[in-house]
Amino acid sequence: MRLFRHTDHLPDGARGAVVALGNFDGVHRGHRAVIAAAQAHARALGVPAGVLTFEPHPRSVFRPDDPPFRLTPFRVRTRYLEELGVDLLFVVHFDDRFRHTPAEGFVTEALVDGLGIRHAVCGWDFLFGHGRAGDVALLERLGKDHGFGVTTVGPVTDPEGGVYSSTRVRDALVHGRPREAAHILGHHWEVEGRVEHGDRRGRTIGFPTANVELGEYLRPAFGVYAVQAGVDLGRETVWHDGVANLGRRPTVGGLVERLEVHLFDFAGDLYGQHLRVRLIDFLRPERRFADLDALKAQIALDAAAARAALAGTGAL
Repeated sequence: MRLFRHTDHLPDGARGAVVALGNFDGVHRGHRAVIAAAQAHARALGVPAGVLTFEPHPRSVFRPDDPPFRLTPFRVRTRYLEELGVDLLFVVHFDDRFRHTPAEGFVTEALVDGLGIRHAVCGWDFLFGHGRAGDVALLERLGKDHGFGVTTVGPVTDPEGGVYSSTRVRDALVHGRPREAAHILGHHWEVEGRVEHGDRRGRTIGFPTANVELGEYLRPAFGVYAVQAGVDLGRETVWHDGVANLGRRPTVGGLVERLEVHLFDFAGDLYGQHLRVRLIDFLRPERRFADLDALKAQIALDAAAARAALAGTGAL
């Protein structure tokens, strides 16, 4: 996949593609349907399949004081798109200047003059331009004016009729339902980041942990989770079962929100390495214990519960 952090002065091979439009935060099953439709049109036309997205997420520009909400920060979202076989990824820098670009200006400057697109694909609820004034109807009209086609993908639903959406994923996670979130996403939700030095207290009670800061990630329900932790070794990721606490660690007076992961049957130094942590099952809420001995006893119970939960984990 070729990545372009702009839409102007592109090489000829990056122009004339079929392009899926959207934020694609989470890259859930609905997003995948939009991207698959773009890829099908691209194959029919014999041109590359691309995705145009925005960074940072527009919500962080419109509502900068909101709590962290991202499901897939840029690096993670890029990896998912590459795994889906996207040929070209175009990233529009969403800043205060861009947010005031009229809908017609976005189409003319980015899609027509910049990308020279052959066809655009978007979800039924795609909105764009200043004041979110552009909708699918306007995109279709402008497509006719500028000579590109438009395909709209309607709501994609689960067997119970629920629409796959990033909002549903967030709701499931903040209420401690990671398996429901995985059902909507089509993959387990992950937090990934560099393993940081902690206070090494876990080693003293027999449960060493790898500490990952949450950064711009959404904060799921605080508590203990059965997890799968992937150690990034460059060309491959080696996965281990484990148990993790996500929260502030009230027993030891912690103030910073973090993910602390204990990998089962693992011996090695993870400091400085990149770790991917999949939340598989929510085991219990975070709580304060009377002392470290009580905490140690509970972690042993949590580890046993995590092993049992992970024993039944299969394909989504």
